[in-house]
Amino acid sequence: MSDSISAILWDFGGVITTSPFEAFNVLEDSLGAPRDFIRGINATNPETNAWAQFESNAISLDEFDARFAEESAARGHRIPGRDVIARLSGDVRPRMVEVLKHCKRHFKIACITNNVKAGEGPGMSRSTAKAAAIADVMSLFDLVVESSVEGIRKPNPDIYTLTCERLGVATRGAVFLDDLGINLKPAAALGMHTIKVLNEEQAITDLSKVTGLEFA
Repeated sequence: MSDSISAILWDFGGVITTSPFEAFNVLEDSLGAPRDFIRGINATNPETNAWAQFESNAISLDEFDARFAEESAARGHRIPGRDVIARLSGDVRPRMVEVLKHCKRHFKIACITNNVKAGEGPGMSRSTAKAAAIADVMSLFDLVVESSVEGIRKPNPDIYTLTCERLGVATRGAVFLDDLGINLKPAAALGMHTIKVLNEEQAITDLSKVTGLEFA
């Protein structure tokens, strides 16, 4: 085990749960929109678009619904924001939860999630049963940092330093897992060990190499 590591920081959607992008693709197919159309909208003007404003709790759900519809219509396919929000919550990955529990025995663990004030809890589920399962996972973390609560979101470097300060660890002593490269770049610039999550098996293998822990 690396003596230089004191904390593991986790993204939630796309890491602990399946990726919402899979659900977005289903919606896109049903509307005849290109694959990753929604993802492309979210990547356009990423600091000021409807998605960024909603995750930072700067606009309401009603405002997001209308603004996202306008942004998507301008690109050729009108999609109300509520239709996107309804597909945000993925399914918990049981093996990743076991890895999380293993890490907790050796390191401090925290979740940094860009989320919105919709659905039930940090996982944004609209299903009571799913929300309960997500709440069980969230209870494992020593700290949960939510963009919709803090008013800042990844990739703003402040959300990473805030998390490390609250945990009482140095940024250089933290490992951060996320499925989006844009969120990993500022973390790496702060000295964190970063892991881009492409799939569950790859993420667990990379985490094992960085931490020295063996996962079943």
